[in-house]
Amino acid sequence: STCGPDLTWKWEPERHVRVKQRTSVLNMLRRLDKIRFRGHKRDDFLDLAESPNASDTECSDEIPLKVTRTSPRDSEELRDPAGPGTLIMATGVQDFNRTEFDRLNEIKGHLEIALLEKHFLQEELRKLREETNAEMLRQELDRERQRRMELEQKVQEVLKARTEEQMAQQPPKGQAQASNGAERRSQGLSSRLQKWFYERFGEYVEDFRFQPEENTVETEEPLSARRLTENMRRLKRGAKPVTNFVKNLSALSDWYSVYTSAIAFTVYMNAVWHGWAIPLFLFLAILRLSLNYLIARGWRIQWSIVPEVSEPVEPPKEDLTVSEKFQLVLDVAQKAQNLFGKMADILEKIKNLFMWVQPEITQKLYVALWAAFLASCFFPYRLVGLAVGLYAGIKFFLIDFIFKRCPRLRAKYDTPYIIWRSLPTDPQLKERSSAAVSRRLQTTSSRSYVPSAPAGLGKEEDAGRFHSTKKGNFHEIFNLTENERPLAVCENGWRCCLINRDRKMPTDYIRNGVLYVTENYLCFESSKSGSSKRNKVIKLVDITDIQKYKVLSVLPGSGMGIAVSTPSTQKPLVFGAMVHRDEAFETILSQYIKITSAAASGGDS
Repeated sequence: STCGPDLTWKWEPERHVRVKQRTSVLNMLRRLDKIRFRGHKRDDFLDLAESPNASDTECSDEIPLKVTRTSPRDSEELRDPAGPGTLIMATGVQDFNRTEFDRLNEIKGHLEIALLEKHFLQEELRKLREETNAEMLRQELDRERQRRMELEQKVQEVLKARTEEQMAQQPPKGQAQASNGAERRSQGLSSRLQKWFYERFGEYVEDFRFQPEENTVETEEPLSARRLTENMRRLKRGAKPVTNFVKNLSALSDWYSVYTSAIAFTVYMNAVWHGWAIPLFLFLAILRLSLNYLIARGWRIQWSIVPEVSEPVEPPKEDLTVSEKFQLVLDVAQKAQNLFGKMADILEKIKNLFMWVQPEITQKLYVALWAAFLASCFFPYRLVGLAVGLYAGIKFFLIDFIFKRCPRLRAKYDTPYIIWRSLPTDPQLKERSSAAVSRRLQTTSSRSYVPSAPAGLGKEEDAGRFHSTKKGNFHEIFNLTENERPLAVCENGWRCCLINRDRKMPTDYIRNGVLYVTENYLCFESSKSGSSKRNKVIKLVDITDIQKYKVLSVLPGSGMGIAVSTPSTQKPLVFGAMVHRDEAFETILSQYIKITSAAASGGDS
């Protein structure tokens, strides 16, 4: 080369530095490509959440970068203008250092972006695992694997035990050759016997194998007017034989046909007297099944005491309007409501009879059961059966006939009827308990309230002065005197909505609020905050008509409204959506009658 030893010695460190920095940059770029393209070493980097205080230089531990430092001699030579290439070499080194620094910053930025991307992907993976219940599936998979391993282990143990037994039972070679023919004959005989036994009794053995119960969930059908009507008709048709049987028994007891009832009474009493009551009932059941068989075969046989009345069956309409469907659903719902109500009353009465809800009634049943038990212990069954059969026949054919014709005698002397009528249902028990609690509260409040009244004030003045609603004192809200206060029945008021048909604005047409009744006024407090103009006060004396009202005619029942007419209104005011409508109506009507009668008596005097 033309360069001297001095120049060679000067440039060799620069070449060495340039090669090392290029290799470090290439290594860093390779690592960045692995991170960006989700290579197999992507998880080796720490998460941003795990190293929040990491600096920008911590990622360069594995790749040592050598920064070039020039010696004083080199710097002097660089500053020396005598050298022809020193200035160009200095600028080149500075540009190279600057570009390398920019590349490092770019690599650090890419690395931060990759770490952030990893952090966001981990969050998405965690959310997906929570949504898909991957942990539960993994646990079930682990359980199934553990179970499979246990089964494999058991199978291996069984196979090992069998091989050991075969090895232990294997005879020596001399004996094996001698007994080989006998074993083959015995094995053939045992296999044939086992095959024959399995063919004859295998099916019965399989029937006694225990299997886990399968919980099958029945799919529920959606609500349909046509389906509801069809189900009600099916229920009516299915219950028709039972209702016809009950009607025939009632006709026998009522002597609807005198000859039939007389023959039935004579046959029954003779059968009970001679001990043939059970064979008689069995013969009647066989006779009924025989007649049903003949009817099913096409014979026209009618064996009924009461003549059957064929009801006209309306063919189901295919195309129904919305109003017809709604009315059909209402009719079916009303029938189902009444049917379920009757069944609930019967079941609740039986339950209350055995649960000592009314001890005086259950005590009679208790004594009767003890008497029947002692009679069955000390008397022979033939005598007990004769007594019970004779009593049942006389009660069914004679006593019930007299009691049905004479209701007063039945109300006085028919013990089963009296017990059944006096048994309460659960709603009746709730009404009695609530009435008793309210009566007890009224007595305690009156006792505790009388001595606290200050001297010189009456009861009404004191009660009216201290009574208040949520918005303030009662008499201030309705601009009444202090002695006006709500009655004890409606001390908290009845929630309702006032429908004023004289108003045309929607805000004035319907108002939600609370209705109170005082001794002289009917007061409605609006629930909206504002002036007292929204409240309504009606004098009971000014009421010309009051009646129960049904706001929506399409709904079942008698409605939940009260219509009040006054001379100042063209159309009656309606207090609708009142849950305790009957109680409010009785209270208003009784107070109205009381006020009008007092005013009439005062005018006459």
